[in-house]
Amino acid sequence: MADKTKGRSKADGDAIVIKKYANRRLYNTASSSYVTLDFLAEMVKDGEDFVVYDAKSGEDITRSVLTQIIFEEESKGQNLLPIQFLRQLIQFYGDSLQSFVPSYLEMSMDAFSKNQEEMRSRMRDAFGGAPGYQMFEESVRKNMELYEQAMKMFSPLGPAYAPQKPGAPGQSASNDDNDDIHALKNQVAALQKKLDRLEGDES
Repeated sequence: MADKTKGRSKADGDAIVIKKYANRRLYNTASSSYVTLDFLAEMVKDGEDFVVYDAKSGEDITRSVLTQIIFEEESKGQNLLPIQFLRQLIQFYGDSLQSFVPSYLEMSMDAFSKNQEEMRSRMRDAFGGAPGYQMFEESVRKNMELYEQAMKMFSPLGPAYAPQKPGAPGQSASNDDNDDIHALKNQVAALQKKLDRLEGDES
């Protein structure tokens, strides 16, 4: 049987190919050596691109391996994901908005990362590498406000985040739906303005 992962490195933009075997061992085809999840985590932090394939089936399992890395980091006490965020994320599985969530999260994290790079640069210039906690704290606060607003906008409109509906209790369901749509559009517009402002500050 032909090796389905052979030659995949070039096809994936010269990403390093990692093979995962049935014994859960990870094999780095670039260095011809076995590696660990911690090693792959360091590769991610260093900006090195890799793809992971099941050695037997040739299936791309990069997503599940990256998820496993996050699980390992969280279990070590590196708590990066708030419980409420995880609950909201789980709610989107099977929801009608599920297909929009990945691209929106990616856009939000890109904006967050760009802003953090700018902040690190300012800290290096102002403090010569010394901590500038207040500046960093303010940046994190603004980014978290933006991120929380994004998650509220995409929540399944549960009681905690449902838009306020004007009018009497006997208002028709059709009018309520229109109010929800109108509120959602306003939130999208407000969030887009914040993203535009962040991008403008970087330029």
